[in-house]
Amino acid sequence: MPSADGLPALRDVIATYDLRAKKTLGQNFLLDLNLTRRIARASGPLDSATIYEVGPGPGGLTRALLSEGAARVVAVERDERCLQALADIATAYPGRLEIVSADALKLEERTLFGASRVRVAANLPYNIGTALLVKWLTVEQWPPFWESLTLMFQREVAERIVAKPGAAAYGRLSVLAQWRSSAKILFDVSRSAFVPPPKITSSIVRLEPLAAPVAPARLADLETVTAAAFGQRRKMLRQSLKGLAANAEERIRAADIAPTARAEQLSVAEFASLARQFSG
Repeated sequence: MPSADGLPALRDVIATYDLRAKKTLGQNFLLDLNLTRRIARASGPLDSATIYEVGPGPGGLTRALLSEGAARVVAVERDERCLQALADIATAYPGRLEIVSADALKLEERTLFGASRVRVAANLPYNIGTALLVKWLTVEQWPPFWESLTLMFQREVAERIVAKPGAAAYGRLSVLAQWRSSAKILFDVSRSAFVPPPKITSSIVRLEPLAAPVAPARLADLETVTAAAFGQRRKMLRQSLKGLAANAEERIRAADIAPTARAEQLSVAEFASLARQFSG
């Protein structure tokens, strides 16, 4: 039975092209068009926007973005089985959907979009979601190519992204995400919304880039310090960071931080201060 956009129902598309979700690709397809429209709307006003979507699969979110008025959608899909289903959507929305057959982890977005800034909206494959987020958070040029990220993650990953100091989920990803962006969980998505249903709850997270980092630091130094500190998170900083410099305790004190503190107690600004002290 056709949907409101004249295209077949997603279950029929999956059956027609035999698009059984592959665990190796981290695939879980969203079939609820009301939910995909809600995600599309969460990415912001769409009428003049270019949306970058990674892992569209059979195109549930793609169709929602277009039906909600996105001026242009650039969909990157590495699973060649899905390309014909996406091509059918492109035919239904002439000139508004560009399909790129590629691995998003290896793609250079500046080459794809040039000087234009885009919004990213995606039901990210679970197995590469965190890696893609880190890739987008660690681009050298800032502000980045993205105006916002509206992304689906496993709930536990979403909690790590937004966690504050002292929380069990607070870690490297929290610091990296909050150092130069603002992040919040918008809403949860039930397991039953997917085919096949995953074993966990998912969450939609929205990130917006800050004009400048919370505190100055070199990205490479921040990554080094957070890796060492959270790599041994139960240890005091004077122990976890001693491999970074012979005078680690002196440098920690110079950052105005107690050497007996532990990683989960430090704010993002304090990690930036540590990064400056351990620079190079």
